[in-house]
Amino acid sequence: MTAAPPRARLLPASADSIKIAAGILGAGGLVAFPTETLYGLGADARSESAILKVFQAKARRPDKPLITLVQNIREAGQYGVLDDNADRLAHAFWPGALTLIVAQRDTSPLSSALNPGGNTVALRAPGNDITLRLLRAFAGPLTAPSANLAGAAPPKTAEDVMENMAHAIDAVLDGGPCPGNESTLLDLSADPPRLLRAGAISRRQIEDIVGPLE
Repeated sequence: MTAAPPRARLLPASADSIKIAAGILGAGGLVAFPTETLYGLGADARSESAILKVFQAKARRPDKPLITLVQNIREAGQYGVLDDNADRLAHAFWPGALTLIVAQRDTSPLSSALNPGGNTVALRAPGNDITLRLLRAFAGPLTAPSANLAGAAPPKTAEDVMENMAHAIDAVLDGGPCPGNESTLLDLSADPPRLLRAGAISRRQIEDIVGPLE
């Protein structure tokens, strides 16, 4: 028996393709796309069923929280409580590769499946033009874990994603190679703030704004 052909559509990052990708996301599908760090795996961050597809596609533990991408600080404030530290850091480094973990608003429409059992949300406004165009076309928040199986090498190209995930997702927007670095992950719900993952934004850059980190 021959293997089933790949399911994912490989799309150029054109205006028409971004509209197609936004439609797939709106229907609860999964789309991989380039960011200023790696290729991310997008799903509607308000949809439990779409988020569960992300965990299944990546073979990722469902208790491992997902990052949510937003267009800007204003949108982030709809989902998370941005204190003075968060506001200063967002103004300094967004759009860009800094993810901020903050308390989630009681009125947030984000699905609890993003962080089961938790009361925080990880937010980032990306600095990649294709990602921002997709967010605008979709008009909502998107998940953004790396578009690879859990434990596999992070994907830097659309070909990497197609090779490893084409069977499990709906489309890949090909925007060329990504740098390959990860976003810096900072937990602002801790006191003092805790650096959970070093990345494109350095500890020193952050400490210059908010003081010493744990």
